[in-house]
Amino acid sequence: MGVRKDLRRARQHADLAARRRTELIRDETGTVREARTAPLVPAATTGSIADVPFTNAAEAPDAVVLRRGENGTWRPVTAAAFAREVTDAAKGLIAAGLEPGGRVALMSRTRYEWTVLDFAIWAAGGQSVPIYATSSAQQVEWIVRDSGARLVIAETADNAATVTTGTAGHPEPPLLYVLDADALPELTALGRDIPDEEVTKRRSALTPDTVATICYTSGTTGQPKGCVLTHANLHAQAANMAELAHPLFKEVTGQVASTLLFLPLAHIMGRGLQIACLMARIELGHCPSLKPDELRPALREFRPTFLVGVPYLFEKIHATGRATAEKMGRAASFDRAHRVGVRFGAASLDRFLSRGKGPGLRLYAAWALYDLLVYRRIRKELGGRARYAISGGSPLDRDLNLFFAGAGIIVYEGYGLTETTAAATVVPPLEPRPGTVGVPLPGTAVRIADDGEVLVKGGIVFGAYWNNPAATDDVLSNEWFATGDLGALDEDGYLTITGRKKDIIVTSGGKNVAPAVLEDRLRGRALVGQCLVVGDNRPFVAALITLDPDAVAHWLAVRGLPADTPPADLAADPRMRDDVQRAVDHANAAVSRAESIRAFRLVPGEFTEDNGLLTPSLKVKRHAALAAYADEIEALYRT
Repeated sequence: MGVRKDLRRARQHADLAARRRTELIRDETGTVREARTAPLVPAATTGSIADVPFTNAAEAPDAVVLRRGENGTWRPVTAAAFAREVTDAAKGLIAAGLEPGGRVALMSRTRYEWTVLDFAIWAAGGQSVPIYATSSAQQVEWIVRDSGARLVIAETADNAATVTTGTAGHPEPPLLYVLDADALPELTALGRDIPDEEVTKRRSALTPDTVATICYTSGTTGQPKGCVLTHANLHAQAANMAELAHPLFKEVTGQVASTLLFLPLAHIMGRGLQIACLMARIELGHCPSLKPDELRPALREFRPTFLVGVPYLFEKIHATGRATAEKMGRAASFDRAHRVGVRFGAASLDRFLSRGKGPGLRLYAAWALYDLLVYRRIRKELGGRARYAISGGSPLDRDLNLFFAGAGIIVYEGYGLTETTAAATVVPPLEPRPGTVGVPLPGTAVRIADDGEVLVKGGIVFGAYWNNPAATDDVLSNEWFATGDLGALDEDGYLTITGRKKDIIVTSGGKNVAPAVLEDRLRGRALVGQCLVVGDNRPFVAALITLDPDAVAHWLAVRGLPADTPPADLAADPRMRDDVQRAVDHANAAVSRAESIRAFRLVPGEFTEDNGLLTPSLKVKRHAALAAYADEIEALYRT
């Protein structure tokens, strides 16, 4: 068991990796400036994503394509049964007034009904408009009004109330259905008199160039913009991702591939995964929460063979493991297990990539001990069967990636935006490279502009922002999309993201600092909740740091301190400051001294969606946070 066995098996299937062909283009200095990966799947010329359930039903009607969670059990859903549910829901939407090209907003957490409705909207000829379940009435008002959605399906009564409040001033408020109030059965009954042929007719009229969905950006720098994505965009993403990864998840492991989807389906990463799984007939389940206490039981019940998550998930699993060890008086042992896992993961990957001899006998013996004490518990937290994971959304700390590799879970990172229909790059199967976000997805090219900005081109790139030609012109030129992110390509075409172009801090000494590198490493430490690195036009770089409530409760309990210790006393406690300083030191290890954090301030509370400091995809709204903590920032430079 463990990474060594998995990598040995992977070497026996090296032909899977050989399918990927990436061309590199260098400038006059020999630096790689562009990488292009050939597509694994031809671009779609007919049909649409709406055809996927019906193709599955025709080719493999009895294949289990989904599992529906009900009271701790997972009921199988066959391809034929799923296609039937999609048809029934599509008929109901038609009866409710959905016209071809009409838009339907979906405001819900990740759940089975979301998937049915997404495909039903397409089958009825419509366009889906995702809305985060945590969105405010103001956000809902903007998205519904801007998109022109005439029908909204909300998950809960509270979501429905938010929609009603947000759209109360619209000349014609949208028609509203509620999932918790039996929206699907209601739509099925409503569409009973609509013939199946009407759905087939509408679905057959769709083409690859038909608009499939309008996905709104998270709005870190202003009003969310609607990204217009076609069925061709979704196909280019999902088909190439499935063809790239599924052979690994199936052939190398020898398992029937399955995954539990817990990413928000309002986020394009979750949608892309959903479509790819259905295309490849990978068994798919749903969990509505990323909260560890709610997700862990679902993982243990579903037992996925691979996962797709965000760094928050892996950070929390690691932090929970250490907290549990600390309660048992074994924190030092867990820390040794962490160091051994990092070293073992690095040595094993070096041997796999023909860069070293691999773990020595002493390191292997230490790994075997901690596999019994720690690593197998980590695997159990993920359901016990997973050996692979994909992480996206933000960079994953390299040491944390190597720790999971040492624990027997190889994490492949990816990078993308809503405008690139999710992943633009991904670490390819059997070619892990911790610390990078991989090479271009098959069918995609990545170029580094003269100023370091990452540009993307290919079938995954969106065509326009909805109702916003000026914003479209700002980011699209000659089919190249300007991401706003800064990065570099290495000698093998692997991309590393170094920061956000608009977020670059320039100190009063003229030093350019990318805060993302520091912030990502800080957030990966157990005590840190959120952080904001500052220093623009200042003499040095500093940081505001919030504490994670769960980690604080554990920290207080272990030290026998009152659970209601005031935040000011906590922030002044030298033991807490020493622990946070170690997190700062970890972040500083990734940068030069001139870029390092020289001072920090612990601030009470949290960055949340409710207080306007976080987007629904958990990104900090930088300008809002700078304004909210202006006094605290000034105080950093007075001390």
